Amino acid sequence: MNTTHTAHASQAGFLQRGLGVWRLLTRLLDSLQPLAALLARLYIAQVFFLSGLTKLRDWEITVALFTDEYKVPLLPPALAAAMGTAGEIALPVLLVLGLGSRFSPLGLFVVNAVAVISLSEIAPAALQQHVFWGSLLAGLAIYGLGPWSLDRWTAPRLGAAIDNK
Repeated sequence: MNTTHTAHASQAGFLQRGLGVWRLLTRLLDSLQPLAALLARLYIAQVFFLSGLTKLRDWEITVALFTDEYKVPLLPPALAAAMGTAGEIALPVLLVLGLGSRFSPLGLFVVNAVAVISLSEIAPAALQQHVFWGSLLAGLAIYGLGPWSLDRWTAPRLGAAIDNK
């Protein structure tokens, strides 16, 4: 009976140490969330912003691409080109600054989805990249832009200003 008690105590001690390590790991990962959200925002903003700049550099080619290559449903090519380019320029800026917490990643998610839908043929590697970008954007839309965003700084002040009126 004594050896059984010792075995249970040993197992309980092992379990306690394992739980302690798990708690430490969880706290460490939680502390990395703001940095991870910021890095995701910076990465995805760069991808879309550079794409928008490429479209602006030669507008005639951009409109031709939207006319011949990208088949955006329901929109005339020139309007689709303008809307897509505007989204690729404005939304990444909001994303980097941390403004429009849900609006900016959702808007870029739509731009990304329309890009995939509008291409008649897309290489598997390119599709995989769009899926990755969409996953990052979905995560930012669902969990927010993180504490290192202007929204986190301005929201309490705006709420106080609205409450005082």
